[in-house]
Amino acid sequence: MSPEFIIKRFFYLLVTAIIVSMIVFAVTQLLPANAATMILGEYATEEALLALNAKLGLDQPAWVQYWQWFSGVLQGDFGISLRTGQAVGPVILSAFGNSAILAVFSLVLVSLISIPLGVIAASRRGRPLDLGVSLISYLGVSMPEFVLATLLLAWLASPAIALFPASGYVPFATDPLAALHHITLPVLTLTIVLTAHVSRMVRSEMVDTLESDFVRAARLRGVPKRRILFKHALRNSMLPAITVIALDIGYLIGGVIVVEEVFSFPGVGRQLILAIQNRDLPMLQAGALLMAVTYAVANLLADLAYALLDKRIQFK
Repeated sequence: MSPEFIIKRFFYLLVTAIIVSMIVFAVTQLLPANAATMILGEYATEEALLALNAKLGLDQPAWVQYWQWFSGVLQGDFGISLRTGQAVGPVILSAFGNSAILAVFSLVLVSLISIPLGVIAASRRGRPLDLGVSLISYLGVSMPEFVLATLLLAWLASPAIALFPASGYVPFATDPLAALHHITLPVLTLTIVLTAHVSRMVRSEMVDTLESDFVRAARLRGVPKRRILFKHALRNSMLPAITVIALDIGYLIGGVIVVEEVFSFPGVGRQLILAIQNRDLPMLQAGALLMAVTYAVANLLADLAYALLDKRIQFK
């Protein structure tokens, strides 16, 4: 993997971010909302609306508004929230950090659980253990997040058991143990859902790899089964799983809107719900842009992981 490839990929990442910012700005400008009306109310006078539009720069051409917004984003200024009147940057970045905590814990657990499950199921294909793993995976894939979250709330956060809090969030800097206690149910919900996807992917690829010629040759040479599974077969089966995990990173950062809403977790998803409900365009633009950039960065990391796992892949 050459340095030129890494520089080229970062350049593509920058171009993608610029294009996405244009799309986000254009789409949000088409929404039936006016910042001046949101601030002053629907009964404001025409003169007051015109004056505020001029103050906010809303009377300027669209490309001028976009440049002012995007140049501010490059400096860390995402604008002012129409709902709270506060700067969007600190709020959305704080929510992004909270969602990132959920994502990190969930991805670590998913990797530790789903990959061994997929390997075990593939190595015992057709046996009861494989059928059991497949059944659990199908249940996890078919169960929506809000259903699973509600079931976990009714079971583990009910007054009769009350093992975990039903909602809220405690910063790790304040009390790490209390923070872990509060994020357990959201992380458990996401882990169950994503483990079902990743374990099915790993199992499917492992089954194909175990039937390949190089694995048969390794068996004929007397290579131990454990080494065949985890050094030869698993390494060649991880590429599709990496693709799924890379997509899951973006999903975990902003796509877990339902989970964050059910558990009242202050992440990016919940901020986007509030922004949509209140037509808070600056907050909506910032959240959508962060999600898109997260997806792009995750894809870049997936490309780098491909080259590390499979030496046959050469990036130039």
